[in-house]
Amino acid sequence: MGQIQPSAFRPAWWLPGAHLQTLWPSLTRPRPRPALRPDRVELADGDFIDLHIGTGPGPVVLVIHGLEGGLESHYAGSTVAALAAAGFRPVFMYLRGCGDEPNRLPRSYHSGATEDLVAVLTHLANGPVGPALAAVGFSLGGNLLLKHLGEATDPMLRGAVAVSVPFVLRDAMLRLNLGLSRIYREHLMERLRATYRRKRATLPGMADLDLKAMRDFFDFDDQITAPLNGFAGAEDYYARCSCRQYLRHIRTPTLILHARDDPFMFRRSIPCPEELGPGVRLELSAHGGHVGFVGGALPWRPDYWLEGRLLGFLQGLGNAWE
Repeated sequence: MGQIQPSAFRPAWWLPGAHLQTLWPSLTRPRPRPALRPDRVELADGDFIDLHIGTGPGPVVLVIHGLEGGLESHYAGSTVAALAAAGFRPVFMYLRGCGDEPNRLPRSYHSGATEDLVAVLTHLANGPVGPALAAVGFSLGGNLLLKHLGEATDPMLRGAVAVSVPFVLRDAMLRLNLGLSRIYREHLMERLRATYRRKRATLPGMADLDLKAMRDFFDFDDQITAPLNGFAGAEDYYARCSCRQYLRHIRTPTLILHARDDPFMFRRSIPCPEELGPGVRLELSAHGGHVGFVGGALPWRPDYWLEGRLLGFLQGLGNAWE
């Protein structure tokens, strides 16, 4: 059985509440652009995934973004830069269809596409970059990572960090239909609609759906995500891809960082200790929002606690690697 422990995170007094914790870094944090070289993973089905690889000889750490994310996401470039500064070799993974170039097939990424993650880890292990020591997944990317760790007999990783994970996808869909969380739903739905329009422009055979009539994630997943990826519908997709059911099988050392007030999820979605595999440590904070975790005494000197915590965990793995 894994562990659930209280987090050491203390939120900034000037960012009270889940929404300010969530929005502050997204709206105000500078986006570093670390020096990375592009690489492409050719997939068995004829599609591809793009990577951006850091320099240096340190242990490789794969970074996986969330829904409609990329290197421009507030947590992405900063995490990559922090990893490089700490002596790791970061590799940023664009989920299928999220890079600068549209992917070749009608399907794209989703919360449970672990075959794509396996292809990336295999590509790294068999190439000049070398095998990944660990992976860090944010939100949807965290769900993907935890599902992989729970279902793979050999996950090809010595450790993992998952941040603000939607443990139960159906719950996350329902939560984002309530209160101020609808702000995030509308923002992400607009991005999903735009992504589908771009894909349809390059693949004329795709259905000309009424995207404006899709009010929430259930509509989008039921009409687009599920049929394009072999699921019977949104409910089937949510049931098969939610990571919570896979946690009990994880033996790889894994740190999960989560806030009870995450506005993307219900508190009931958080797993119990009995659901965690022996490799899992879930650190829960009372506050922190969704991929927020901003501390610090002064607004002009914020402390992005998240990076320090994940670096501390990864450095312990790195010492063991050496």
